[in-house]
Amino acid sequence: MKKKSLVSILIINYNNEKYLDRAIKSCINQSYKNLEILIYDDKSTDGSRFLLNKYSKHKKIKYFINKSKKKNMPAIDAKNSYYKLISKSKGDIIFLLDSDDYFLKDKVYKIVKKFNYNKKIRLIQDLPLVIGNNNKKIFKKNKNNLISFWPYLAPESCISFRKEFINKYIKLNVQLENRYPDVWLGFRLGIFSYYIDKSFYSFNKNLTIYKSYGESKKYPFFGFNWFIRRMNSYNYLNSISKEKFNFIYSFDYIITMIIFKILNLLKFNEKKNLL
Repeated sequence: MKKKSLVSILIINYNNEKYLDRAIKSCINQSYKNLEILIYDDKSTDGSRFLLNKYSKHKKIKYFINKSKKKNMPAIDAKNSYYKLISKSKGDIIFLLDSDDYFLKDKVYKIVKKFNYNKKIRLIQDLPLVIGNNNKKIFKKNKNNLISFWPYLAPESCISFRKEFINKYIKLNVQLENRYPDVWLGFRLGIFSYYIDKSFYSFNKNLTIYKSYGESKKYPFFGFNWFIRRMNSYNYLNSISKEKFNFIYSFDYIITMIIFKILNLLKFNEKKNLL
């Protein structure tokens, strides 16, 4: 009988005591059993560490506490947390999970089955089941708006990949790790897999429960921060592809660039008037 692949589920946490236990239990209760659960706490000031203590003797769980200085840049700190766990992981297939999200029971089984079916796939995103206002459930679909240059790229908790993929990614991104600090690791991985590695697969099943509690609320659609991040996403692709992509014919890029410049000019004039 063929041995089942070892899976590593990586959970990163910062001040999510309220949701952390739910995330951990969703991993413990997976129907796929050949897995390890690695948790990294990034200097939480709530009761997260006390909660983690109750799992200290669980045979599938290991947790680590950050003892280094934080950057206090959320996307960079989250990336560094995941990197710490990646370096300690033993699995052939790795799943990412932010501690305020959680997995449906058969998620790991279904994703591993897809990886086994097609060896050319090196990164899979499933789709989030978004919990909106008043606990309304939104089953996200694999599509973006018609003018967008980008494919639909799911949140980090929806991303899984082969160990060989992340090793390649890290090696080729050494010079870019701390550039474009508002472009999150999940988006970078999706861009790299889709455009560079050509190993991307979107699994059209809603297998991850997702709700935005924090950072993403700082990027409302068509707001200043949203356009900055969008522009930096183009800059990241341009850098990692070594300027292989020509965006000049993309309507999305042209609009993003024009509005980005206008907003920067307005912000500059606003600061100038305050002097």
